[in-house]
Amino acid sequence: MMRTRVKFCGITRREDALAAIDYGVDALGLVFYPKSPRAVTISQAIEITQNLPPFITIVGLFVNAQEHEIKDVLNALPIDTIQFHGDESPAQCNCYNKPYIKAISMKEGISLPQVAEIYKQSAALLLDTYQQGIPGGTGQTFNWDKISTDITKEIILAGGLTPVNVAQGVRQVKPYGVDVSGGIEQSKGIKDTIKMAAFMKGVASADSR
Repeated sequence: MMRTRVKFCGITRREDALAAIDYGVDALGLVFYPKSPRAVTISQAIEITQNLPPFITIVGLFVNAQEHEIKDVLNALPIDTIQFHGDESPAQCNCYNKPYIKAISMKEGISLPQVAEIYKQSAALLLDTYQQGIPGGTGQTFNWDKISTDITKEIILAGGLTPVNVAQGVRQVKPYGVDVSGGIEQSKGIKDTIKMAAFMKGVASADSR
């Protein structure tokens, strides 16, 4: 049985990154979107990521960023995977020689098999709650029944996940991974170790059933 992978996103402090790793997280997300309350600068990101243990995936999140902005980050940091959270085309996503995740807002009428075909070179699709004008980080869940079961792509479940509802999400959707930001925070960008631990327990309990 494959276990569900876990990404903690919106890491802004080194101590939160180290705590997340202690709890067994697979990936850490760094937000390079200046309008986000969880945004980090390149220098902050260097401080967070230096000398981390091996086997931890570092994900850089961008929203409609310019090519030179993304390249500046890739040149300065050990980014393993890029997460595109805007309206980036497949061509824009494919030009960095890095695995990428494409975030999809689950708005009415979306066809996931069609999206999976459009972004067929992506490593996974990250399914997030649709809220007009907000590219993720809404803190709201969406109707998981909308997720079609005939998608050939790996699915990462996001949008309003918390220690309370993550086990249900994993059992219902059976995603490749889950992605959480606000659900494990004490305030925006500041993680809560008790919530981090509880979230990991929720995923593990769903996996064991």
